[in-house]
Amino acid sequence: MDDLRQKYLDAIAGAADEASLEDLRVQAVGKKGEISLKMRELGRMTPEERQVAGPALNALKDEINSALAARKAALGDAALEERLRSEWLDVTLPGRPRRAGTIHPVSQVMEEVTAIFADMGFAVAEGPQIESDWYNFDALNIPPEHPARQEHDTFFMHRDPGDNRPPHVLRTHTSPVQIRALQKQGAPIRVIAPGRVYRMDMDQTHTPMFHQVEGLAIGRDISMANLKWVLEEFCRAYFEVDEVELRFRASHFPFTEPSAEVDIRCSWEGGSLKLGEGDDWMEILGSGMVHPKVLAAAGVDPDQWQGFAFGLGIDRIAMLKYGIPDLRAFFDSDLRWLRHYGFSALDVPTLHGGLSR
Repeated sequence: MDDLRQKYLDAIAGAADEASLEDLRVQAVGKKGEISLKMRELGRMTPEERQVAGPALNALKDEINSALAARKAALGDAALEERLRSEWLDVTLPGRPRRAGTIHPVSQVMEEVTAIFADMGFAVAEGPQIESDWYNFDALNIPPEHPARQEHDTFFMHRDPGDNRPPHVLRTHTSPVQIRALQKQGAPIRVIAPGRVYRMDMDQTHTPMFHQVEGLAIGRDISMANLKWVLEEFCRAYFEVDEVELRFRASHFPFTEPSAEVDIRCSWEGGSLKLGEGDDWMEILGSGMVHPKVLAAAGVDPDQWQGFAFGLGIDRIAMLKYGIPDLRAFFDSDLRWLRHYGFSALDVPTLHGGLSR
């Protein structure tokens, strides 16, 4: 038995890998291994012989199993040591820099606009992007014969044959949100409605999906003078200029009366736009006093309440403020383009508290 013990201890100590070690385990203590076969012979021994051989064989089996486990652990440690040598890494080196995430110009400008109007007491109202024909057109005094209600201008939702429900559209403006807000809250009210809108405009200067923000203020004595002050304060804060001069030009919108296009004084020097100075004018938004029919459609008495509304394009004012020359760049550019225009982080006041970086 001593020879058997020494034989396997020497073989285990010299095993070069785990496969060789497994072969030795099978030869020694496997079901048909030498030590296992000797233990089967105990049944043919006398009780006196069994008392001597039994404990000796069990001790030998335990010793061989311990040697196998120790050698397996040693081989594992050696393999790990070799791997560490081949995959050596200096953990004291500084980490590889990773560029911070960026915020899209449209998202940043929405935050800026919302924060500015919040300082003037305007809450944010939201509504669905798929609107009923009534909210998108009828409630806003847009008659059935108006061009905006034609399929070449508006995305109408598909209806199966025999489906006679009222038509639904992808909203063409955020004005339906004004109707929903008035129905829910009533007057007085002061809200803005930012969001995506959809129109069948597809050329170099238009996209079928873009962004708007519309404002609504209804009270007892609100006038065009209040509208002018709000827009001037907004332009000063958003474009970061001390002096702003706005010009109101008579226009027509079905949902306001009177209606006005709003221009801002500007100049072009060396191809660079400067707002608030110069001899040129640039249109930036549409506005007017809310039409009495719109108030009535929303359940507000036009004999008791009046107010103004305005709407401007988020994409357009983002291009003006940050000098972005091509509207298509909003949709097909990469992070290098964003960094070129300074959008490496949101560093303007937001509704989420303080400065965000």
